[in-house]
This record gives sequence, C-alpha cells and structure tokens, in this order.
Amino acid sequence: MSGAMEEHLKTSKIGKYDIQYLDIGEGIPVVLIHGLAGDYSAWTSQIQILKDHYRVIAFDNRGAGKSTQIDEPISTQDLAKDTLGLMDSLGVQSAHIVGRSMGGAVAQHMALMSPERVKSLVLCASFAILDPLGRRVLFNMREALEWRMNWADHARHSVQNFVSADFFNHKQEQVKKIESLIGGETRLPACYIRQNEACQNHDTSTQLALIKQPTLIMAGTSDPICSLTATHTLSSGIQDSQTILFENASHFFLMEQAEKFNHSLLSWLNSH
Repeated sequence: MSGAMEEHLKTSKIGKYDIQYLDIGEGIPVVLIHGLAGDYSAWTSQIQILKDHYRVIAFDNRGAGKSTQIDEPISTQDLAKDTLGLMDSLGVQSAHIVGRSMGGAVAQHMALMSPERVKSLVLCASFAILDPLGRRVLFNMREALEWRMNWADHARHSVQNFVSADFFNHKQEQVKKIESLIGGETRLPACYIRQNEACQNHDTSTQLALIKQPTLIMAGTSDPICSLTATHTLSSGIQDSQTILFENASHFFLMEQAEKFNHSLLSWLNSH
C-alpha cells in the first residue's frame, strides 16, 4: 500500500471496537469488505481504480488488520452490524456493497438487515452456505494454524487453495508473493479461528429470495472454498442476479484475472 493511501487511514469507535478504515474519493459511496484472510489492503488495486469515480470506503474487520482484536465468539451478522455502524459514523446513508468471500457473507446480512442502506451487492468468491468441500478446506486451514500456531506454516499449507493449478504451476513468483502475504499476518490466530467458525456457521440460503437489490455474483470455476455449488445457491436464490464466471481461476480470481475482474466491477458500478 502506498504511503499516499496510508495517509488517509483513520480509526472510528464502533461499539466497543476500534475500526481502522480508509475513506477516499468523492461521489456515490462504495464499501469494500475483505475476506477471512488479510485486511483492507486486499482491495489495493480496486481502490486505485475506483477512487477517481466514487467515494471508496475500505476497512479492517474487527479481529483483522489494525482494528480491535479480541478472542471472542463472532458471527457474520456481527460483522454486518459493524459495517453498518461504520457507515453511520461516516454519514453514509446508502452505498454499493462489495464483499469478497466472508465479506460477501457479511454483505448479504447487510442487505437483509437494512435493505435501504444497500444500493447494490457485488459478491466475489462468496457463499450463502458452504458446501462440504468448502467446509473441509476451511476446517483444514484452521486446523493447520491451530497445530502450528505459525502464520508462515499456515500459508504454506493453504496457498494452493486460493489459486488454480495452472496459476500455481506457471506463476510461481506470484504464488510466492501470495504465500508471503498470508505468512506475514500479524493478527491473533484466535481471531482468525473465530472468524473461520463464523464462515462455517453462516447460512442465508433460505433468505436469499428476500434480497431484492441488484446483485452481481462473481466466481472462479476452480474454487474449492466457494465452489460452483455454492455459487449456484447464490445465483438461483437471489432473484434477477447476474453471474460472471472466471474460467480456470480459483478463490483469488481477483488476482489471477485482475483485468477482467476490475473491468467487470467498474462496469457494474457505472451501470447501477
């Protein structure tokens, strides 16, 4: 993240939690919610593209980055309330909500809890409920961290779940960067473990018909975490939603096929 971006970082007290956030650009607000791994910087390239057209708000979920980290039970609904609270504190009445993986699960709760606050939804590599494969992959990654309590070891055991076989085999330098990023985590392992459990417990599958906002669903065809089964549940459950598949890409298709993803996201926002 460039120094220029870091200059815009601030902290807001949401309930009992300090939430670090970036608020940059002008125009219609776009809120970016990161996934289970990482923090707001997962959106770096998208922030660079969107900030000239929109007011972009990206933040560290509680339990991640430089937001408050406490070993306590947490749900995707709790994280949705945090996000709505941050919007309140920034005077944002409504926004386009873009969530990746767990962030997309959080976004669904926002649309269900406060539909008037959500202009549109963009769900990237996300799920309404994990299928058995997704559950197993998440459980194994959590177990590797619990066994080793070492982020570098966790990254080595996990990185192959995030990219396609083709990407892993032919773009080793980029794979090393991803592994280094995951392995360089500074968050409390307990917070990752609690949020991993939150993903396992997330289930909006019977409520999807209640989501009426325009919704774009994007998924990698080779994603073992949020598989095509999970994608189909979202696509068939949210009425009139649009789905874009990224062939031969996995959970990190935002990196694997960045140009297509960024174009798809900007086109969606511009048309809604």
